[in-house]
Amino acid sequence: MNDRTRHLAAALTGLGLGLAALGPGLAPGFVLSYDMVFVPDPAFTRLTFGLTGVVPRHVPSDAFVTALATVVPADAVQKSVLLAIFVMACTSAASLVPSRRLLPRLAAGVCYAWNPFVAERLLLGQWALLLGYAALPWVVAAAASTDVPGGGRRLLRALIPAAIGGFAALAVSALTALTVALATARSVHRMPIDAARVVGAAAVLSLPWLVPGVLRPAGVPGDGAAVGLFAARADTPFGTLGSLLLLGGVWNGETVPSGYGAPVTATIWLVVVIVALAAYWKWCEEPGWRRGAAVAAVAGFVVAALGAVAAGALETVIGLWPGFAVLRDGQQYVAPLAVVVAVGLGLAADRAAEARWPGVAAAALAVPVFLLPTLAWGAAGDLRAVHYPDDWERARRIIDGDPARGDVLVLPWASYRSYPWNHGRRVLDPLPRYLHRRVIVDDAVTVDETTVAPEDPRAVGLAPAARTGTPPATTLRDEGVRYVVVDAETGEHRPSGAVTELMRGPDLVVYRIDGVADVAGDGVPAAPVVAAWVALSLLVFWSILAPRTTLSFPLLGSIKPRDPHPRRRTP
Repeated sequence: MNDRTRHLAAALTGLGLGLAALGPGLAPGFVLSYDMVFVPDPAFTRLTFGLTGVVPRHVPSDAFVTALATVVPADAVQKSVLLAIFVMACTSAASLVPSRRLLPRLAAGVCYAWNPFVAERLLLGQWALLLGYAALPWVVAAAASTDVPGGGRRLLRALIPAAIGGFAALAVSALTALTVALATARSVHRMPIDAARVVGAAAVLSLPWLVPGVLRPAGVPGDGAAVGLFAARADTPFGTLGSLLLLGGVWNGETVPSGYGAPVTATIWLVVVIVALAAYWKWCEEPGWRRGAAVAAVAGFVVAALGAVAAGALETVIGLWPGFAVLRDGQQYVAPLAVVVAVGLGLAADRAAEARWPGVAAAALAVPVFLLPTLAWGAAGDLRAVHYPDDWERARRIIDGDPARGDVLVLPWASYRSYPWNHGRRVLDPLPRYLHRRVIVDDAVTVDETTVAPEDPRAVGLAPAARTGTPPATTLRDEGVRYVVVDAETGEHRPSGAVTELMRGPDLVVYRIDGVADVAGDGVPAAPVVAAWVALSLLVFWSILAPRTTLSFPLLGSIKPRDPHPRRRTP
């Protein structure tokens, strides 16, 4: 069996896992869950590129989705992206297992694509982070060979999925690549050169969100007091550190899969993880990335645990530079540990196959799914496709069809909604992406009575009035608000004073305020952002269209793990 066939088998296995995991989410419509917000007929707006002054966490992922939605329907784009995550995760992890046997590779791929990390982040709606996670094994392999001819291009191509995902995905992948590059450098003198290549690649790929983030008038936000809010939490009987070791421990308890963490299955999963780590330590003979991946896994685990065991230190670091706030959501940094666990499980399966214990090797392939069955069928029905109500389309025609200037304020004043038509599941307010005007919502996050301060300057200015539920029309007029959109199920919210009710339906009410004043701009200048996108595009084209580059799996040319036993006959 050649490499191409093994890649294809891994990709088809990943596709099967994706179909099983998404289940009812594959029906027509959109899956809306926490941070996962897709809308019909998205358009390129100033928000898409981070020009409105909000923190550009959605850049460039929104632009990627909007570009695809110009070719195929937006709900099909969402399903394709989610399925691609499972395909890439399974294929990339399988490619790292240094074995010519198919079963061990598939065992690694299944483990990497179907585990608590993937389940919790999928329920949290962080598809953009999972894009980077899915390609992380390729990043590990590429970062260990930055000093070979074409190594820089190879690393750039490996980082493209994380770059599409945006700041969180690229932060995890870049830190992993930097650790691997330093740990596998051929000499101390090579370390600065290899590190510079990784940092340079990550910096250029970050430009679309880095430039508007730095240039936003309110500066780079960083609330150190929120460290405890986003710190890893125990979701198994083994405490916070044990939960992180098992690739779980997400900060939001509402996104833990149903039934996960039960004593019996958690104990079995702990045994599997320990066996996988032992197998990696004993049998992984890949000279290129073996040590680097292990060091990255340890480093990632330390970062993941910071908020739980050293919150004060992390708060101090964020106080020194707000950019370190990217470390608050620590659990996402166990991603490189997932790579090591997956490869280790594949190596254990390889040794079992070599010892002619096919049952053990097959069990290694099935055990991740067996121990986490509630990821299947849309995470036990939590991820279901829904349709936006007709009221939303009516409101969009009214608001977007008005040539007059003015922003949109959304009431009630909250960032997450639990719409009845979305089966009550919480989702980040979709209206800023659904409408093609500047939409002002409360972007503060409150969990367990702890609140992260709002970051949008417009939201900060309007919060005192909007929080009352009946903001005066005169205040809104002076602040440049032309429309107020209210969720109809909370009828006590409406602007007070001289307003015109344009639409009232079962799901939305739209009010218009006339005579809106012009307000000072709070956005980001477009020219530097355009330059950032041009630089990124040139670099990506250079990496992909370089001589002797192939677009086959995984846009990295050919990653061929060495056979650790080349003289042994493989059955």
